[in-house]
Amino acid sequence: MNRKSQAPKKGLRPIMFVGTGSDVGKSVITTGFCRIFKQDGYHPAPFKAQNMSLNSYATPEGLEIGRAQAVQAEAAGIPCHTDMNPVLLKPTTDKSAQVVLHGEPAGNFSAFQYFGSGNRDLLFTEVKKAYHRLATRYSPIVMEGAGSITEMNLKDRDITNLRMALEAGAATYLVADIDRGGIFGSLYGTMCLLTQEEKNLIKGIIINKFRGDPGLFAEGRKILEDLCRVPVTGILPYFRDIFIQEEDSITAGHRRNGPASGKVNIAVVLVKRLSNFTDFDCLRRDPRVNLFYASEAGAIRQADIIILPGSKNTLEDLVALQHNGMAEAIRNAHQNNKTVIGICGGYQMMGERLEDPLHVETTINSMNGLGLLPVKTIMETQKTTRQRLFRFRNYKAICNGYEIHMGATHPTREERPLNHFQDGGTDGYLLHDKCWGTYLHGILDNPAVVNELLAPYSGLPEEVFDYREYKDENYDKLAALIRSHVDIEGIYKTLQS
Repeated sequence: MNRKSQAPKKGLRPIMFVGTGSDVGKSVITTGFCRIFKQDGYHPAPFKAQNMSLNSYATPEGLEIGRAQAVQAEAAGIPCHTDMNPVLLKPTTDKSAQVVLHGEPAGNFSAFQYFGSGNRDLLFTEVKKAYHRLATRYSPIVMEGAGSITEMNLKDRDITNLRMALEAGAATYLVADIDRGGIFGSLYGTMCLLTQEEKNLIKGIIINKFRGDPGLFAEGRKILEDLCRVPVTGILPYFRDIFIQEEDSITAGHRRNGPASGKVNIAVVLVKRLSNFTDFDCLRRDPRVNLFYASEAGAIRQADIIILPGSKNTLEDLVALQHNGMAEAIRNAHQNNKTVIGICGGYQMMGERLEDPLHVETTINSMNGLGLLPVKTIMETQKTTRQRLFRFRNYKAICNGYEIHMGATHPTREERPLNHFQDGGTDGYLLHDKCWGTYLHGILDNPAVVNELLAPYSGLPEEVFDYREYKDENYDKLAALIRSHVDIEGIYKTLQS
């Protein structure tokens, strides 16, 4: 049923959602419960000890966390904080990542250095401190695990899953994706590999992405409960009509639809180390826009607007664009009066020159950019991370965005800033209406910016798309869906024990 649960308003023990594997729906379910607890009069907060993602966000204090926890905090109606995600791993190559601890870079490490180095007690101590600080301010804490909880070769070094659940005393729910198949083996195998102490934490199973009538799974539900010795607390249907920002770009590459008539066709250049792909979610939902990801020159030629996105390894992604013909296609689009804009790393690529003398990102010392903007970038060891209020092109409307970048970019000719900050500073470079760059992630979430971007393209419906209101409505829709298919009252009972 869709009504809100009537639970007593007192402190609740934490709840944790863990999985049989990666991408089974833990992040979305955690987001939904953050909204449910908020609706029911509690003061919840999300927590994920360690996240691996190129999709990050700046906190109000100017520190960096995983975007998923920022989304969950938004669903809970609270500002995001580094205590919600104390460890963030940002892959730089296939074998290494930047480690962000309490919102600040702590160095680059290979996978062997990070995951193969002892039991990481010092790191786990920092994670525990963050959790306990958060728990003094919010209740309940809605915790999220990472990947599978039964990676046996890593369990003794785990700082994210059941080791954290034991520390917090969390009522833990095991999530499995039935759409993948093999759900009996994955759930039963997971439970068999747990110690008795770990099994005691598991209060129920949530089956995610079920297609069809869940009543047809009644026999399967009983088999699972008999095998796993815990109740199936809910069966969530597969849905496509609820929008929640994704944790990472794992599925972004699949959205490569071609051009559409009657809309503005926008191509996002699909670089290998694309970061903060949620910058384009607003455009993807705008009824005036057809957004697609471009990995070949032909797709660029079909677009009205080309966007160069952020990258965790700007110079190497630029090398790839030079080699696969995409760079030439982007330059040609610019010469043919198509709109070309860049965000963060994409802004850096649009300049005349990029230099990395300290090898912050790569072993490449310097290289030419695309030459679309008269700017030069030098990579620096100090990361810039902050939220920003700004006026786009010095218009009256106050806009929101955030910076996360390692380099500094300066004009090689006269200054033509795109954005003006309230503190008097500026950002970006405006060549003309159809060519500009900025360091500000989230700039396209602002209606004033999107309307200006689409203004040169006539024949569009005059619609005002409020992205923030749209996201809020979808948090409520997700909460209603979970209430309809999960035993919420049963969950509350486990949180009161």
